[in-house]
Amino acid sequence: MLDQLEHAVLKEGFPEYAEKEAKAVAIRLFHLGVISGLLQTQEYAMAYELAAVRRGTTTQQQAEARVKFLLNRQASLSRTPPPFVQAVVDEWNLRRPIGGAAVMAKQLKSLEALAQQPNVTLQVAPLSLGEDRPFAHTVTLLTMPSGKSLGYTESHKTGYLERDTQILSTWTRDYDRLQVEALPRASSLELIRAVRKDFESHAAR
Repeated sequence: MLDQLEHAVLKEGFPEYAEKEAKAVAIRLFHLGVISGLLQTQEYAMAYELAAVRRGTTTQQQAEARVKFLLNRQASLSRTPPPFVQAVVDEWNLRRPIGGAAVMAKQLKSLEALAQQPNVTLQVAPLSLGEDRPFAHTVTLLTMPSGKSLGYTESHKTGYLERDTQILSTWTRDYDRLQVEALPRASSLELIRAVRKDFESHAAR
């Protein structure tokens, strides 16, 4: 499936990253704009992809292929033993209404469930961090079975797998700082639950 999708629908550089992600023993996530793909529900992912179809930048078939590929990636999180997932979610990502209120309510409920899993640590980076948020771009850090570290970031059209130890050291330091500045796990879950209830209220109107 990766071979079929590589040139048609995936960002340049992402296929190489996806292969590494499937083998990683630890995954540290921070995403800007939308909730990280590994944490998305199918409805949320499809709503996001269909927006590109409406803009004419992709086709319905490509959108469906991307979502199918995403669900296959998520399935790897259930392998034995599962990878340790550490995710810091920007508060804006919780509040941005992708797909409407009902889709967001289901997405946030899914985050609440994920946060209860023993291999998942989920924190929210509050809007109050302002300019002190360490990252202005999406970052993923992987720890491979060998202990080697890899990083991934992307622009609008291109993804890049980072191997340089000095750059990775800086990313790791900034990620550690982000975790310290983010809300604790319990407070993060409380915020996610509060935002979810707001979306549920809007969906019921």
